[in-house]
Amino acid sequence: MKTTVLTLDTSQRRIVDLTLAVVEFCAGQGDGLVHVFAPHATAGLALIELGAGSEHDLEALLDRLLPRDDRYVHRHGSRGHGADHLLPALLSPSLVLPVLAGRPALGTWQSVAFVDLNRDNPTRQVRLSFLPG
Repeated sequence: MKTTVLTLDTSQRRIVDLTLAVVEFCAGQGDGLVHVFAPHATAGLALIELGAGSEHDLEALLDRLLPRDDRYVHRHGSRGHGADHLLPALLSPSLVLPVLAGRPALGTWQSVAFVDLNRDNPTRQVRLSFLPG
């Protein structure tokens, strides 16, 4: 099994496109599966079209579903931080994608996105693991 860890800075953006990094990681690996994992209690992963306004729409949806206020029992950190801890219930912290001939078998408009609402810690990691088929 081949594994690597990506380090991300989410201080300037809440949604980070990981697609190119996943494609490059899988190159030359043949057939199998790639596991993408975000080891954080306040971040998640999504397969979504990026670059056509979907980032804004996803952020707006998450803001409606998880308002940044003081309604949460979980209250440490910045205002509304309790919402951050609910994100992984909506967006899984892991994805498994098929890889065919060294390329993730994504649909035409699918991108791999890291989603981080948490403003308390902008340094994040994502682990990529390739499992040969």
